[in-house]
Amino acid sequence: MALARMSFLDRDEEDTVHEQSIACLEKIGVLIRSKPVLEMLSDAGCGIDWKGQVARIPEELVIESVRKAPSEFKLCSRVSGNDVALPSKDQPHLTTDGLTLYMIDLETGRKRDASRKDLGDFARLADALDQIDFFWPIVTVSEVPQQCHPVFEMWTSLLNCEMHVQGDSISAEDARKQIELASLVAGGEEALRKRPLFSAAIDPVAPLSFEKGAVEAQVILSKAGIPILAHSMTLTGMSSPTTVAGTVVNINSENLASLVISQIASPGSPHIYGSSSVPIDMATGSMNYFAPEGAAISTAAGQMARRYGKPCMVGDWGAGVNGLGMDASFCELSAHFMTMFSGTDLAPGIGGIDCAKGCSFEQMVIDATLWDQFRAFFRRFTVDEKTIALDVVRAVGHGNSFLTHPHTAMNFKRELFFWDRKKLDMQATLSDRMVTGAGKTAKKMLSDHAVEPVDKDIVREGERILAEYAKSHT
Repeated sequence: MALARMSFLDRDEEDTVHEQSIACLEKIGVLIRSKPVLEMLSDAGCGIDWKGQVARIPEELVIESVRKAPSEFKLCSRVSGNDVALPSKDQPHLTTDGLTLYMIDLETGRKRDASRKDLGDFARLADALDQIDFFWPIVTVSEVPQQCHPVFEMWTSLLNCEMHVQGDSISAEDARKQIELASLVAGGEEALRKRPLFSAAIDPVAPLSFEKGAVEAQVILSKAGIPILAHSMTLTGMSSPTTVAGTVVNINSENLASLVISQIASPGSPHIYGSSSVPIDMATGSMNYFAPEGAAISTAAGQMARRYGKPCMVGDWGAGVNGLGMDASFCELSAHFMTMFSGTDLAPGIGGIDCAKGCSFEQMVIDATLWDQFRAFFRRFTVDEKTIALDVVRAVGHGNSFLTHPHTAMNFKRELFFWDRKKLDMQATLSDRMVTGAGKTAKKMLSDHAVEPVDKDIVREGERILAEYAKSHT
């Protein structure tokens, strides 16, 4: 089946990225701020600089880890009809932006901190929007101890949507609590291993370093069968050389190092190649998600993920640049949206604004509506003798029209996509005039949509566990 997809690296360039990544891991190594993880890597054959906390990873260990990690698996949900199969067969699976710092109030339009109730509402709206396939807790909740907020966000999200939840984990203690809570819903730790209801984005700190809490959480989660997203956030010119090639090698090196850690901890554990890497804005120092180089970086990362046969999350979606709506130029939006042609299986970003620092209900509706039309580009097409239809060409004859031939009537709806004019009119404003309508849609969905509830006894036990966990962090 034919599918539109960009290519950036030729085969020789892919080989060069791989070879330079291996050289990076063997000669420069990765900083791992955890003695237990360094000991684990040492036992597996890595050279360790104990004083500098640097692990140098040999090529054979990288190759072995690539071989052990599964090429296909599912991001499971508590309602099984919502499972996400990886890799994607056609269009990417979309999720929300992750862990923004503030939200826009749906009633007042003002910026404010978010509560657990707000996060629950975001999860329910995501559940109601057919365009969203799994849920990344979109905002950081403010009324819980900040040392353990990911645990509260994962649990709140599980209770308020029927989809897979992609969480974050910043300590070994967090990871154990997340496993304990998800096991309540799944029916035990073995049931959770068979059907992992959540995954964890573990961000290397570019360049080439892993924080103690996150990397120890990764080991624990991998041993429990929880999928790990190696979420490289390499910034061209700040945390990698000011070249696209240097950025790509850093992304690839961090992903391979993360994969090695997971596979040593638990051979065969599910792992996702990931990147949300862009250049910095040289004028402000902030992440430039709308830089023209972003599509090339994402595409290169997608090619390397396919080279290793691993599912990936290397594209981003969403039109929220500064405020709500579509307040970016055609070129900026094009640069951002082209990352979806990178071969990515998963893509975050729905509902985010202000370079992923904020989020809103209205922007979730707007981004989902945009995707409704844009995903027409990701349909698969059959290319064979039947679809080439030379018999029809012969019947129509030279210089004649196919319009009245029965073949056209039988096939045009299957082969051609028809724009929704109302949704195109919304996009044509390129302004915030679409926000009011999106707000009305969000309110109606939040009012009308019901999520299948978790058993009350399970909820009660989970809240008890959370209360004790919060108390231990105050």
